[in-house]
Amino acid sequence: MKKINICGIPFDNVTMSEAITLAENELQKKGASVVVTPNAEIAEMCVEDESIHQTIVSAEMILPDGAGIITAAEILGTPLKEKVAGVEFGMELIRHAEKHGYSLFFLGGKPSVAESAAEKLKVCYKNLKIAGTHDGYFTKTGAENDAVIEEINASNADILFVCLGAPTQEIWSMKNRERLTSVRLIACLGGSLDIYAGTAKRAPKIFIKLRLEWFYRLLREPKRLGRMMKIPKYLRYVKKAAKRKE
Repeated sequence: MKKINICGIPFDNVTMSEAITLAENELQKKGASVVVTPNAEIAEMCVEDESIHQTIVSAEMILPDGAGIITAAEILGTPLKEKVAGVEFGMELIRHAEKHGYSLFFLGGKPSVAESAAEKLKVCYKNLKIAGTHDGYFTKTGAENDAVIEEINASNADILFVCLGAPTQEIWSMKNRERLTSVRLIACLGGSLDIYAGTAKRAPKIFIKLRLEWFYRLLREPKRLGRMMKIPKYLRYVKKAAKRKE
């Protein structure tokens, strides 16, 4: 499926159902493929830090998460089919896993969050196979990291949700992908486990429809203001890039 380059990031131009088809294709391959879901905040990180940019573009699947990316594509005259939000992609992947018998491992969140997410999902999806869970509070190198990888390998999971926040989750996934013996798909999904566990809420549909999900998050968490400023900064960067193309 076609990719569209948005200021150096080759996004998959897909609908949600097409994204799941791509994920299934990756599940049929040997080794662990990585899915990332950059929003405008992460895209700005890529502008500011080349090492983060290289990590993001090394993923097999790059899904457009966030109104900022959709707006950026429109500014550049290369519109994407739709936003593929990471939390929604994760849910579709869970449904796909239940249907096709894939097992999942949840990594991330505060202590008990991943476990709670697994328990709640298994109530809704009776045949879902959760191979294991582990919180995100571990040292990402050394013996502690080795123990987490051993735990994932021992679970024999097919799909790994890595929810450590960006860019930690993407960096961790790329550094450790070759050490994961059974995993065939690593999905970097930010705060999705908190949503599944019920410890956090998504924005109301009207905010999402109006491309104001970022504003809802800011209202709930004012401390995010510094991070949120990356969104207008990124869009200014995109507008300058668009003018250079004229």
